[in-house]
Amino acid sequence: MMTNLFSSFDPMSSTLSLQMNWSSTFLFLIVLFPLYWVSFSKTSILYSELTSYITKEFIPLFKSYKNMIFFNVLFMFILINNIFGLMPYTFTSTAHIAVTLTLSSTIWLTFMMYGWFNNTNHMFAHLVPLGTPIILMPFMVLIEMISNIIRPITLSVRLAANLTAGHLLLILLGESMVNNSIILIVTITIAQFILMTLEAAVAVIQAYVFATLSTLYASEV
Repeated sequence: MMTNLFSSFDPMSSTLSLQMNWSSTFLFLIVLFPLYWVSFSKTSILYSELTSYITKEFIPLFKSYKNMIFFNVLFMFILINNIFGLMPYTFTSTAHIAVTLTLSSTIWLTFMMYGWFNNTNHMFAHLVPLGTPIILMPFMVLIEMISNIIRPITLSVRLAANLTAGHLLLILLGESMVNNSIILIVTITIAQFILMTLEAAVAVIQAYVFATLSTLYASEV
């Protein structure tokens, strides 16, 4: 029995008293590795369709396909972790701000370092939009700097909050079935199935949003 509503997000394993649950982050390797051995499996076909769609969406922002490899892998990493997190007794690493903030901060810092070291003039020009009056330039620079700094925070909080909210709703619905009538249990079970379908859609959408915003941030530098 859970002592706290948020105990389902506790990273501590109850068997070995070790933080082994974080190893679920690497479950995506179970999906990716067979792609190199089974040529025409359903997984490889689905992966090819997803990567081709993502490439078509992101390629207008870049000049070559080699820049799309990172964003394809990023999308698949988040998507597979989100989907695996819907399975019973599986630890959802992408629902934790520690994982999402680390991921978004690393990506954002890499883009910023590349931009300031290689396109310094462009980065300075980006702080002041065209047509800005001279008197408003200091305020625009401050606003642009703050908006750039909070980007990794908004990326991480958006992903973690959406996944956490859905999991908490499933937990609350599951606990409400204890010591209730059969009719209420059946009704709640149907509601959970509907919510699981919604959560699967949220898992795909949040992975797409995270990868899309990362691509937009990268295109600016």
